Amino acid sequence: MSAPVLGKLDWRPAAEVPELLAEPVRAALGDLPAYAVAIDPELADTAAFCAEYDVPMAASANCVIVHGKRAGESTYAAVMVLATHRADVNGVIRKHLGVRKISFAAQDDAVGSTGMEYGGITAIGLPAAWPILVDEAVAQAGPVVIGSGIRGSKLLLEGAELAKLPSATVLELAAPA
Repeated sequence: MSAPVLGKLDWRPAAEVPELLAEPVRAALGDLPAYAVAIDPELADTAAFCAEYDVPMAASANCVIVHGKRAGESTYAAVMVLATHRADVNGVIRKHLGVRKISFAAQDDAVGSTGMEYGGITAIGLPAAWPILVDEAVAQAGPVVIGSGIRGSKLLLEGAELAKLPSATVLELAAPA
């Protein structure tokens, strides 16, 4: 695989740099064609990352963990949206999950449940029972930068690869921010 060019970063095949991945991500990555790069963990948040490393916001996808409840049952899900879009959590996502109440998962719950660092949580390596909802714009975006499970690195892969993850569903989840 020849390394892609995106921003001012030295992307390497993720399999060659396992130290740049959280353990659950490393375990789930398999032969997924992904690249990884080390970054300053203080710049892991999308806007700061994009500004510092010259990566367009439209080439970044955020993973949001939501928590829904209905009749005493709890549901967690991952939502992948482009950084230029907002997820319709209280509309499309709530209805798709069939929950009455939904919110962003508490930081401690998200970190504890995923084994990943807050600000680096990604759809790859999540608990198998969790639905992964991928916005159509992410699936069609071409190469996108996502979290690696830690704040000190990022992954780059085709957005369409996220749609192929186990438990992934592609939906129209978002609108431009």
